[in-house]
Amino acid sequence: MTNGDTVSVLELTLHGATVGYLAGYRDGRSVLTFTPDFASNGARPTFSLVTNPAFPKAAEIMAKPWVKRQKLHPVLSNLLPEGALRGYLAQALKTHTDNEFELFAYLGQDLPGALIATPIEPDAVPDYVLDDTAKASAIKSPAQDKKKRFSLAGVQMKFSMREKDGRYQIAESGALGDWIIKTPSTTHKHAPLNEFTAMRLAKLAGVTIPDIRLVEMDKLEQLPAINLPNEHYAFAIRRFDRHEGNRIHMEDFAQILVKYPLEKYRSGNYQQIGKILYDYTEDGLGDVQQFARRLLVNILLANGDAHLKNWSMLYPDTVTPILSPAYDIVTTRVYMGDEREFALNLGKGKDWYQSSMAQFEYWSSKADIPWRAIRPHLLDTMEKARSLWADALKDLPMDEVHKVDLKEHWRNLHADFRIEVP
Repeated sequence: MTNGDTVSVLELTLHGATVGYLAGYRDGRSVLTFTPDFASNGARPTFSLVTNPAFPKAAEIMAKPWVKRQKLHPVLSNLLPEGALRGYLAQALKTHTDNEFELFAYLGQDLPGALIATPIEPDAVPDYVLDDTAKASAIKSPAQDKKKRFSLAGVQMKFSMREKDGRYQIAESGALGDWIIKTPSTTHKHAPLNEFTAMRLAKLAGVTIPDIRLVEMDKLEQLPAINLPNEHYAFAIRRFDRHEGNRIHMEDFAQILVKYPLEKYRSGNYQQIGKILYDYTEDGLGDVQQFARRLLVNILLANGDAHLKNWSMLYPDTVTPILSPAYDIVTTRVYMGDEREFALNLGKGKDWYQSSMAQFEYWSSKADIPWRAIRPHLLDTMEKARSLWADALKDLPMDEVHKVDLKEHWRNLHADFRIEVP
């Protein structure tokens, strides 16, 4: 273990196909080598949009190993949790939070999407993966035992859980959780009630969302020892990358644009996301119409956190992407004081209170999306929000102070998007 070139190897599989081998060196390097069979298979499952045969330069991108130092490649790095959850797991593993290979190895059986990472014995590593020096120092990868684990990107404490008879348990390794449970936050008061309300309002405005629930805290079993506030409910959202015990591959737009999580606010814009959806998804026009609707709903709900990681694509047929259901819609302004901006640039700007139909028209032109196909969906979103939201908000569980702030936000929007409430 003293050899600086000591290497461990993980086999990466996707829907039964071996994508490649991820080698992790003691000096911090990670090297992903695609298998020749996977790279040459024109009908291969999509590992990432940049490797899809329809994507420009996909063959060139896969021809050479992906080599990174310290962090894993962004397509893999974005599968790991951030913030408090990463810190918790690193502490449990007695490793550093930046040791992404070890975290990835530990979480490899229940990553977001359908990718599976499995440690393999040194003598099982194909000859083309390691050079002779590395072969001599290969060791078994970090162990994957049967303890409960989960890998969910995001900065708050959330857990992949299985529901049975109204109770929720963290899924064992190898077993697939069907719900994501977000516990109450120690820094943001009544966050589960906020997210549940925002998601319900989004659905009323025509946004596609998964099943969501508020779950009483005493229905959550075997939670790790974490600091929680004295609140009664957690937020539950059904996993859309799991269906009847099967994995559905997915990736967020940080992965698609090959950006690290730290770049999620500053290395992309909504024009790029819109253009990729329009050009590459199965129903490009339908997906950008839904995308535009969600962009407007984020303005209406004062959600300033719709960054690259909060937009994803699914691969239900294993090859062709579709826009995933919406998630992580939260009225963030009630926690951020004077917040007034999108997470990313929309057309010419980021300010909610200056946003108008003209800004969306400019956005659609920059993304090469026909405005005539977008405008009716924005008008429909506004009609639904103006006619349904005020009454719905009365009965939804958002904190009363937050409701007041949200209604004040509605009054301050541009006339195109203003919602008048008593």
